[in-house]
Amino acid sequence: MDPLARTALRTAGGLVGAGVAAVAYAGLVERTWFTLRRFTVPVLPAGAAPVRILQVSDLHLTPGQRKKVEWVRSLAGLRPDFVVNSGDNLAHVDAVPPLLRAMEPLMEFPGAFVLGSNDYFAPVPKNPARYLTRGYAKAPKIRGDLPVGELVEGLGAGGWADLDNARTVVEMGEHRVELVGVDDPHVQFDRYHEVAGSARDDVALTMGLVHAPYQRVLDAMVADGAGLVLAGHTHGGQLAVPLYGALVTNCDLDTGRAKGVSRWWPGAGRPGAGGTPEDAAWLHVSAGLGTSPYAPVRFACRPEATLLTLVARES
Repeated sequence: MDPLARTALRTAGGLVGAGVAAVAYAGLVERTWFTLRRFTVPVLPAGAAPVRILQVSDLHLTPGQRKKVEWVRSLAGLRPDFVVNSGDNLAHVDAVPPLLRAMEPLMEFPGAFVLGSNDYFAPVPKNPARYLTRGYAKAPKIRGDLPVGELVEGLGAGGWADLDNARTVVEMGEHRVELVGVDDPHVQFDRYHEVAGSARDDVALTMGLVHAPYQRVLDAMVADGAGLVLAGHTHGGQLAVPLYGALVTNCDLDTGRAKGVSRWWPGAGRPGAGGTPEDAAWLHVSAGLGTSPYAPVRFACRPEATLLTLVARES
């Protein structure tokens, strides 16, 4: 074999080996390498005491995922002022009991939840080749039902508010906070028009909750005066490129906001949106804690929960 052929063969072998190693890492290491993200968000009135919110999202739980359950339970040690569960808890018809076990110590604290499509419908296989296409974001038309009623009953029994197409006021630390939420826009269950209205002026903050951060919902909530919106669904892209980030969001949100904290204002996602207004709201998108059982990998996007510390805006 000539030297050029040997070099090409070694290069090809190296690429194959690197690919195998990356898949093994994504499936065996990173997808259960849970981490806690921390962000500080200045959304409270001047002089207000801080509030700490723990957000958990996208567990996609199946029976037997004891490591995930125990890690979530350990988050109670953070002693948050409030807990938000932003949906997609289930990935199996028998997942409600272990899910409620995971949430049990967190229910010692006030909280609220919204549902995701994977709380209603069981996951189905998808062609991995579609992952980087627009078609991947479309919800399958035929899916088995999950015990969503049992899930809602269990979370509600823990005292958490169901914010699916609902609006309420809660105590959060030393403050009264208005919450407005919708059911999952990914399957067109959102009905924001039923709860739309200007933000109250007798609360410290109006906060929006949604599973999938579709722009129509973000725009409507922020236009009504929500100063902060919390979401999940994107998995942070799930398969990201190091030093670049997410390639997809599984909705119409841009990849630059696939996870973490950013600013949002009505029309922020349109081409030519311009610079960030001074009064722009804050958006936090959780990369979540799980994956579909049919795509059990994460790369450069560790599974996460988030502790958000809300502080006073600069005067």
